[in-house]
Amino acid sequence: MPAPQGPRRARIAFSDSAAKQLDTITSEAELHALDRALVVISVDPDAGEPLPGDSTGPHLRQYVDDVERVRLMYWVTALKTVVVVAFIEV
Repeated sequence: MPAPQGPRRARIAFSDSAAKQLDTITSEAELHALDRALVVISVDPDAGEPLPGDSTGPHLRQYVDDVERVRLMYWVTALKTVVVVAFIEV
C-alpha cells in the first residue's frame, strides 16, 4: 500500500523581473534563505499578508521572514495551484 501523501504544494513560477533578480544572487546563504521562503509559500500560499490595492489586478501578497531577511511579493492564481513571485529581496 502506498504511503499517504501530504498536502499538495503550489507550483512556483517567476516573472521575468524576478528571474533576472534570481540571476544576480550569488551568495549561497542568500539562496538558502530564499529557498526556505519559497517552501513556506509553496506549502501555504496564504502565508503572506495581502497588500492594499484595487480589485482590477492580481491580489498581491507580501511574505517577510525577518530572521532570514527575505521579502517576496507574489500573487496566487484563482485555483491556488500556482504562486507567481513578482519581486525578490534578500
